[in-house]
Amino acid sequence: MATLQELADRIERLLLRHDELERTNTLLEQKLATIGSERDSLKSRLGAARARIDALLERLPAGSEGNR
Repeated sequence: MATLQELADRIERLLLRHDELERTNTLLEQKLATIGSERDSLKSRLGAARARIDALLERLPAGSEGNR
């Protein structure tokens, strides 16, 4: 059976590990938020680019579609 000091040491290691995991989790949550913002920005830019391409396609003469 573990002595009181061994149990105290194990608890201390568990607390240190818990703190480490909390810091890691916080960093991952921040990274996820950043990546989510980047994704949203890219989706918006893609939508705008698609709209510009669609507008350009609308301006093409009707007979030039077969020349693509």
